[in-house]
Amino acid sequence: MPLIDSDGRTLSDPWRLLAEGEDIPELGPVLVPLRRWLAERDRLLARSEPVGVLLQSSEGPADLSGDLRRVSLIALEFPKFTDGRPYSTARLLRERYGYAGELRATGAVLRDQLQFLRRCGFDSFEVENREAGDAIAEAFREISVSYQAAADEAPRAADVRRGERTGYEQSKVCAGFWAY
Repeated sequence: MPLIDSDGRTLSDPWRLLAEGEDIPELGPVLVPLRRWLAERDRLLARSEPVGVLLQSSEGPADLSGDLRRVSLIALEFPKFTDGRPYSTARLLRERYGYAGELRATGAVLRDQLQFLRRCGFDSFEVENREAGDAIAEAFREISVSYQAAADEAPRAADVRRGERTGYEQSKVCAGFWAY
């Protein structure tokens, strides 16, 4: 699956997902399931390389709360596109726990979800379909104003109506809402 950032650019992925029982390599960033992190935390942290943790949709961030500064990547798995639990986990990680590292959406991630995922705090996305880079990047520009506040800095509709256009051009505001 292609890995993209929040601007729609394709990224190379340096992270290696370790399967259960697979030896921990000395070099290179590794991504491990939460269960393995909890069992082998000290051994993983003894390496001089970055460590990431993969959370299933049924796993919450509380088990990681004391280690967030030591984890460079948290990948949240979407087992199917209709499972919204990773959205909530992402918001909790960013807003309640203050996680500042990379937050990745993986699994059943569709183009139509990208902007909403970014609003919840995701930085990178493993997208199921292999659309062209421009089509993926366009997904982040399709909606310029949102109604609710989120983990991102996008202007809310109420702010735009009051004239607070934080960094967005007036002409790019949602059609049918402002007439210029």
